[in-house]
Amino acid sequence: METASLDLNLLRTFLAVYRSGSFTGASRLLGLSQPTVTTQMRALERQTGRELFERLPRGVAPTPVADELAARIAAPLDELAAVAGPTVPAGARREPVHLGGPAELLCTTVLPALAPLVAEGVRLRVSTGLTDPLLEELRAGRHDLVIATTRPRGRALHAVALSDEEFVLVAAPVWAGRLADRTADEGPAALHDLPLVTYAEDLPIARRYWRHVFGRRLSRTADVTVPDLRGVLAVVAAGAGFAVLPRYLCQDLLDSGALVALLEPEDPPINTGFLVQRPGVPDNPDVPRVRAHLLREARTW
Repeated sequence: METASLDLNLLRTFLAVYRSGSFTGASRLLGLSQPTVTTQMRALERQTGRELFERLPRGVAPTPVADELAARIAAPLDELAAVAGPTVPAGARREPVHLGGPAELLCTTVLPALAPLVAEGVRLRVSTGLTDPLLEELRAGRHDLVIATTRPRGRALHAVALSDEEFVLVAAPVWAGRLADRTADEGPAALHDLPLVTYAEDLPIARRYWRHVFGRRLSRTADVTVPDLRGVLAVVAAGAGFAVLPRYLCQDLLDSGALVALLEPEDPPINTGFLVQRPGVPDNPDVPRVRAHLLREARTW
């Protein structure tokens, strides 16, 4: 496909649609109305003589022609955007960086780490939620950065490993004292009579721990569910039962003795978190600052 004669503005809009997966998402990214984006894509399809996107009930899917075009123009357009470089005029109020991620990690670790940047004038708008919805919102332009608990699929988003979180089987001392060393000797059978506190009915973290450490399927149901790991931590620390929690969340209570690790396997289950953004150069110059700061600070988490 010959691209030399194609309109540069149309190509920028095309790349925004390609990366966001929808005309609506591209309009947010570019600050254009959705009808304008639609009109520009029709004009580009007329110029190329080929269909670029398949219209879906929600968003669009690129055709092979669009994949080829994106592969040819993405790097040059990104380099051009980097040369132009977003700048903040002197005295202008900075745009906030929109950051999404798990509530527990954001509130206990990430936001305290970003405090120095806020003191320097960086503004933040923070959203919490599950990874999949946050990534969809990132593609649509609602966030600048998302901390994801899984690596996103496809090429529409750029992800880099941020940090590893280790999962720990914990209970209050009253329960740990009753068990003594039975967990190491008997495995999950020792926990049969203890109430299980978890994040959700499908026991996502506990099931993973059982498979990884005990090599078997977790077949019981939860006694208490709390859709916030900080709530799970509070319930377990109060003596309600046991849970599997990220070590970063419960390390202080482990150190103080308010919680006890019921097992210390040589190979504990670990989950890698990813810092995700859309490809290309962000319009907000504070986005790269926040990203670089998080990647640097994550080494100490």
